[in-house]
This record gives sequence, C-alpha cells and structure tokens, in this order.
Amino acid sequence: MAERVIPLLDQRHVDTLALRDAPPMVATGLLGDTLGRPLRDLRISVTDRCNFRCSYCMPKEVFDKNHAYLPHAALLDFEEITRLARLFVAHGVQKLRLTGGEPLLRKNIEVLIAQLAALRTPEGAPLDITLTTNGSLLTRKAKALRDAGLRRVTVSLDGLDDAVFRGMNDVDFPVAEVLAGIEAARAVGLGPIKVNMVVKRGTNEHEILPMARHFRGTGIVLRFIEYMDVGVTNGWRMDEVLPSADVVRLIAQEMPLVALDATRPGETAERWGYADAHGRHAPELGEIGVISSVTNAFCQDCNRARLSTEGKLYLCLFASRGHDLRALLREGADDAAITSAIGAIWGQRTDRYSELRNTVGAPTQARVEMSYIGG
Repeated sequence: MAERVIPLLDQRHVDTLALRDAPPMVATGLLGDTLGRPLRDLRISVTDRCNFRCSYCMPKEVFDKNHAYLPHAALLDFEEITRLARLFVAHGVQKLRLTGGEPLLRKNIEVLIAQLAALRTPEGAPLDITLTTNGSLLTRKAKALRDAGLRRVTVSLDGLDDAVFRGMNDVDFPVAEVLAGIEAARAVGLGPIKVNMVVKRGTNEHEILPMARHFRGTGIVLRFIEYMDVGVTNGWRMDEVLPSADVVRLIAQEMPLVALDATRPGETAERWGYADAHGRHAPELGEIGVISSVTNAFCQDCNRARLSTEGKLYLCLFASRGHDLRALLREGADDAAITSAIGAIWGQRTDRYSELRNTVGAPTQARVEMSYIGG
C-alpha cells in the first residue's frame, strides 16, 4: 500500500488584507454580509494546542513532537480578546464560543471567561458564553469555569466503547474520564450540556446507538456531526461520510423520533426529539441533533465568524485566508478603526463553501485547519 502523504499549508502565516483604510462605520448591531446574513456568533480560538490527536483534526503523523506551535507572544492576550469581543458585540454578536485546540489548556482561562462575562449587548443583556472541550480537564476545571461566568459547555465524545475512543483520540485517553468530566460539569450547573460525536464511516458508526441510548433521558443533547473536509491534514474522503439522514433513520428504528423546530436563526443542528407512545415529543426523554455540513448545507443561515488564536478573523470554517485584526490592535488602532475594519470584512462576505462543495467550479484552494480555527 502506498504511503499516505498529507499536505500541510501553514495558515498561521498566510498574508491578510490590509484593513487600515476601511471606510468609517458606526456599529448599529445590524451588520449584514452580501447575502444578508447578520453577524451573531463569534467563535474564539484561545490556543492551537491539544492533548488529543484525533485523526479527523490533529493527526499524529502531522502534529508530532516536532510540530511548531505558536509562540506565546503571538497569541492574543485576554485583554485583546475581550476588547475585540466587545467590538463584535456592538456589531450584533450575542454568543461567544471559546474553542481551540483544547481551550482548557490555555493557562488561567477562567480570567478570560470572567472578562467576557462582564460584557453586555447594547440592550444591556448578558452574552451567551459557552466553550467546546474534549472533556479531559473538565473534572478539575468545571467549578472554576462556572464561577467565572461560563454558562454552557459542549463536550466532544466520539464513542462509549473504550477501545474505540482511545483509538480515535490516539493518545490512549480513557472514555471514563470524559464521562466523569461531563458529570462534573452537570454538578456545578453548566448547562444545558451538549455532546458532539463526529461520525466517520468505517471507524465509529457502530457507536451511534450506544451513544443515543446512554444520553437519552439525561437532559444532555447528543449531536451527530458528519465527518467534514476541514483543512487538508485529515485526508478526508467522501466515502467516509455517513449522511445524517442515515443516522436519524438508524436511531428512529429503535427509538422513534419527531422533528423539532429550530430554536434560533442560524442554528447548525437539525433537531429531533424522542417521541412518546402517541408520536409526540416527550421532553423528559430529550432530543438529538444532526449537523449535516456535507450533505445538507446550511450556509444560507450562517451567522458565525471565527477569531484565530493569533487574531485573524475567518468568515467560514472552510476559509482559506484570514484578516489580521491583531496587527490593528498592536499598531495602536482605536476602537473606531477596528469597528470599521470588522464591518468592512463582514460586509464583503460571500462564503458558502458547503453549498458549492460538489458543484462545478467549487472552491479548490487549501483550507484552514480545524485545530487552528476551532470547530
């Protein structure tokens, strides 16, 4: 068998557009892109490091002991992140999600959470602040995160079978410790908790039903995510994608489901509730979600921007370039200039990669890595 070669484009050093001459713009909270999509959700990567080596995100053959991570001085500090978050909120952002890498590896992240929790929308409402983690450090961190102002947490968990899970994280980390972290988060009031399972055909699809059985009726929302072509290091192939429709059919054969409405515009997951004997949703049994970026794109409602660890703004999970806000921060730009730059970037946004993936003339350029920009 021929050796698999995985190309790696280092997105951390891609040139970005000059933003210093953006036309003046006052934040009104009504910022829209070229397709009329508002800016409501900012995902903030706080580290490019992770203690797992999941094959679909940070494969060990690429992210080995010789991999050069960003130096600490290159990372946005907490005050820089908070300042940018405040300016994004003025443009209409209502939700902040902290990601990585593994965000709990960022030292003193509780300090950042406290700073973000103090922000308010122009109407005076608190922000929806959440964090996505692999759960490995949740047992020891959950209370401090909640005390700092974190509201919710999403935990990545790709199976309950210990051998399968250890193989997928590729660092021999036991599933029991992630489950303990989930219980610790629940005990301190972080919720509702969501659990994300990336489904990769030929690897862990046999874990779908055990996961559904385990979390049904617990109040935890289990979401199944189609294996996506984020970046280039994971060697993505379409034949390894299990369509979300197949996941729903599989679960419904054993545990009947009923379709639920979206809770908010731009929601990524299609919701399905567990049904009672009369075919109606039984709230006490809970729900699942499916995220179908490959087979049923939701680009038309996407209201998310992503801020990288070193301050580059990306407009799509599948983007090939970012826009350097850190340069503006460290060159002394005032709030008005940065506000105008954010407005100019989002106002020119055309991204809809998932809708174009399988069309003639679809984008073919290299894409930013999930480990760098967060999920």
